[in-house]
Amino acid sequence: MRILVLVHEYPPVGGGGGKVAQDICEGLAARGHEVCLLTSYIKGLPHDETRGGVRVIRLRCGRKHAYKATFSDMAMYLLVGFWQGFKIIRRWKPDVMHVHFAVPAGVLGWLLSSLTGTPYLLTAHLGDVPGGVPEKTDKWFKWVAPFTPGIWKRARQVVAVSSFTRDLALKHYPVQIIVINNGVDNKEFDPGDLAVHSPPRILFVGRIVPQKNPLQVVRTLAEVQDLKWDCTIVGDGELRGEMEAEADQLGIRGRMQFTGWVAPEEVKEWFRKSDILFMPSLSEGLPVVGVQALSMGLAFVVGEVGGFVDLVDEGVNGWMHQPQDTERFTGSLRILLEDKNRLLAYRRNSRKKASEFGLEKIVEQYETHLKECAR
Repeated sequence: MRILVLVHEYPPVGGGGGKVAQDICEGLAARGHEVCLLTSYIKGLPHDETRGGVRVIRLRCGRKHAYKATFSDMAMYLLVGFWQGFKIIRRWKPDVMHVHFAVPAGVLGWLLSSLTGTPYLLTAHLGDVPGGVPEKTDKWFKWVAPFTPGIWKRARQVVAVSSFTRDLALKHYPVQIIVINNGVDNKEFDPGDLAVHSPPRILFVGRIVPQKNPLQVVRTLAEVQDLKWDCTIVGDGELRGEMEAEADQLGIRGRMQFTGWVAPEEVKEWFRKSDILFMPSLSEGLPVVGVQALSMGLAFVVGEVGGFVDLVDEGVNGWMHQPQDTERFTGSLRILLEDKNRLLAYRRNSRKKASEFGLEKIVEQYETHLKECAR
């Protein structure tokens, strides 16, 4: 097949959704399919290159930050992407399009499909569903939501990355939606022999934005500062300064390392150096960092939201709590930090559970559905 992929962010730009697109694209290319992708450009990246067997075309959309896309960035992606996508379809004649995120790429997919007849498969990641990430998208969803039903209806197939994402989408869009979980290459993300570090190491990975609830990380760690631990914050975002200031105020800044934004391939090494993934998120689809942490054998202390429910077996490889429940987060961390044998058992159980999310199986499912769409 010839597959045209539309996604407004793709590594090293963006977060988990872009990484999902990369894994699927490279997996399909490895299976012999021709894959061409349209995404956003930021300074320092090539405009047109082949990576992992995938042709990546980056469009000038005015985007300045790897960790966030503004409304204007996404609008420009649509404007520039329409002309570039139309030319590619006329010249290259793809069999099918794979569209990641109903907004903004879904708009582009709908326009191109309406004009050229090229079918598309839509993958929803949560932030593109009304109510999925309310603190981030509710303001502009008030304006764009009335125009989105056609995007979902025209898609030959709609995929959600978790049961939670599917159920939320069905409240707004009465279409058939299947679930294909995000996957991980368990050979690439292989921790080797597991052992607990001394002191135990806690990890937060992602955008430092309200959705990820980063200030809860600081407040919880302050409650266990009598115990030995180190914490690394991998990522960047609007709340980083506030997070560092609160850590200073609570007397734990010296035990926390802030790496800033790092390339996706560097994240794996931080998993290798860590024992516990602490992510008290307010909302999640099926977080890529969660699946990767599972494969790298980290214990979980996370928010009881979205796709984390698919990753955590309570009392087996971790715990989930309501995002603002400092007391329960504190209790769970205290247990793992005080009992290294239990922490090691939880780590081993995560690694075992990772087999359920093997990337090869995920790519195979996408291949099957893309072929059905093309027919």
